[in-house]
Amino acid sequence: MSEKFYATGRRKNSIAKVWLSKGTGNILINKREIDSYFPRDFWVKHAIEALQVTDTDKDFDINISVLGGGLTGQSGAIRLGISRALVVYNENLREKLKPKGLLSRDSRMVESKKYGKKKARRGPQFSKR
Repeated sequence: MSEKFYATGRRKNSIAKVWLSKGTGNILINKREIDSYFPRDFWVKHAIEALQVTDTDKDFDINISVLGGGLTGQSGAIRLGISRALVVYNENLREKLKPKGLLSRDSRMVESKKYGKKKARRGPQFSKR
């Protein structure tokens, strides 16, 4: 059996576990093809950006398990997971991925709701009478 390379990616509330193995470019997300998992082409392109930057889009079969969040967060988590797995496979690919910002974790999260407020910052509506 071929050697597998594992990495984890996170974005917002999504967590993606990525396994890379030598293959023909087949990408499975939660046991579904990537095109049927993401309804919009933007999310597909965003998720596999690291493969196109390193010209390895037809070299690997990728198996991804992703959970939590929405589709935008999931595609961002997959993107980071694939980038990290490529660096585990070949440390020299870091030179191509780092300048494009593909190895940086986006730390922005939803701000938590505060008591006495309707949302995180929005207060109750004020009425003079």
